[in-house]
Amino acid sequence: MSEKLDDLDKKILSLLLGDARISYRELARNLKVSVNTVIRRINDMKERGVLLNFIPLIDAKKVGLDVTVIVGIVVEGGHLVEVERELARRQEVCAVYDVTGEFDAIVVAKFKNTTELNAFIKSTLGMKHVQRTCTFVVLNVVKEDYRVYLPE
Repeated sequence: MSEKLDDLDKKILSLLLGDARISYRELARNLKVSVNTVIRRINDMKERGVLLNFIPLIDAKKVGLDVTVIVGIVVEGGHLVEVERELARRQEVCAVYDVTGEFDAIVVAKFKNTTELNAFIKSTLGMKHVQRTCTFVVLNVVKEDYRVYLPE
């Protein structure tokens, strides 16, 4: 369900997308509102689950995560949520998606090397209810940005 955001909420989010470290005072100055208004709006968006967290964007390769993969997973009927929850707890996993098509779920994950990738795939295949996987190793990242755009 989509949350209702007014123009001020959208402007606050847009500024935070540009720099999540921006101070409340600077946000207020840019938006020509009081600091209390900014604080109230941000807290409200946190409570409603619109604004989940303030996190840095990190270049995975520069911190030693050289292998990115996309894994298609086929799961035995009725156990998809269970398998997805288990995969989502893995630190290597960046995203888990329910999908249509040939696979039941798609996982995006990052590893230091192919040895770690190999262990991950084998442990995934060893999970109860996982029937098969298909792994795509990313050769070149053209765009990777998990920030969302704000629709009109």
